[in-house]
Amino acid sequence: MTVSIWKKSLAVVLSGVLAFSLSACSSQDAAGGDASSGKVIKVAYRKFGSGNKGLENWLKSSAAEFEKAHPGVKVKLVPIQASEADFFAKMALTMKSPATAPEVVTEDTFMISSDAAAGYLEPLDRYVSGWDEWNQFFEPVQRGMKAEDGKIYGVPYSTDTRGLYYNTNIFKKAGLPVPWQPKTWEDVLAAARAIKQKVPGVTPFWANVGKATGEATTMQTFEMLLYGTKDRLYENGKWVVKSPGFLDSLKFIDQIFKSGLGPELSQVLTGQAGDIVANQMMPQEKVGIVLNGNWVPAAWKETGPAPWKEGTKVYQFAPMPTQHGEAPGHTSMSGGWALSIGAKSKEKDLGMEFIKIATNKEHQKQYSLTQGDLTPRKDVAEDPEYMNAPGTVFKQATSFLEFTHYRPGNSQYPSVSTQIQAAVEAVAIGTLTPEKAMDQFAQNVKRMVGADKTVEK
Repeated sequence: MTVSIWKKSLAVVLSGVLAFSLSACSSQDAAGGDASSGKVIKVAYRKFGSGNKGLENWLKSSAAEFEKAHPGVKVKLVPIQASEADFFAKMALTMKSPATAPEVVTEDTFMISSDAAAGYLEPLDRYVSGWDEWNQFFEPVQRGMKAEDGKIYGVPYSTDTRGLYYNTNIFKKAGLPVPWQPKTWEDVLAAARAIKQKVPGVTPFWANVGKATGEATTMQTFEMLLYGTKDRLYENGKWVVKSPGFLDSLKFIDQIFKSGLGPELSQVLTGQAGDIVANQMMPQEKVGIVLNGNWVPAAWKETGPAPWKEGTKVYQFAPMPTQHGEAPGHTSMSGGWALSIGAKSKEKDLGMEFIKIATNKEHQKQYSLTQGDLTPRKDVAEDPEYMNAPGTVFKQATSFLEFTHYRPGNSQYPSVSTQIQAAVEAVAIGTLTPEKAMDQFAQNVKRMVGADKTVEK
């Protein structure tokens, strides 16, 4: 069997499996009733990791309220447990056909442009234009819902920021200041070196660097560095495939691993790296500094996979500095998830009614408090219960929105992102120098998008 025939056969098999799962056994009737009578809307979402209960509970409570408001209409929740890449591939297959397309789907915001360009998503402009609650969503987050055509394709239910968690106990043992406010990359490296020297048995610095962790490697590591330099990934309609900032970002990663400041490769190159650091290494106080997102403490809640009451007291959250302290002094990256409507689904209006209920103030607050994600709603962000929620870093993380950045809203971004992941991993494991990794990235991206859509600095 040739490769092309094998791929076509696999696609047919996957389509059949997904069609069956969306219509039958893998679906969950949120109200426990008979969903075969009356109308049914399907809500597909990614079931991932051990910290997914907040997402599932939010969808179930939203479904219950929706069904109460729409007698005779049933909601089927469709969990899809898969790695990041597999989830996107499976959702693409389901959205291609009216027989399987879900009314509502959870969209990682970096996929909105590519999924919209592929015709998988329904534009929501006609829905949000007359919706009085749309103005409750932070404007920068709203912008992230737009594709290249300028249309809106999602309603956000979470956003996030990224920074540096640091262990106050380890810092004190290493003679480092608490609270810690690094002003340059060199401050971060100096702290990691002090930990290595004075606190044996502890990983000084953690950052995602594997292809297996997908966008977490691109966004939480590489772009957190790149957007702290004077350079960017996408400017004036072109991909910046070579720049001083790009090279310096790879050199930072190279320093971490060449100097023995990073984690064991067996820990960080697996798809479970996020669980390893949040559920094991941090509660065991085996890592000094962790470059990660605001959601990490959700794992330490009483109902989480690694309950740890003192977690946010031991690990405090500091903003990531710019490379040399350039204004505004700090940087962050923001993304999040949205609820979108399948372009080929049968009950689009009902799908939007579900989205309005799921993203109202009450349900958004419930989601954020249980899942640990930042809210995209202004009214929830001002709520004292949210801002002062124990076991969270909401107050600090929300302040990072002042200097945060967002990924390019370009349909080619997911493909470019995979090339970044390959470059970062190659540098971390030492198979390529930063210079050669950047060269390879440039060649691959030029081949993918066309040399005329790239620029070198």
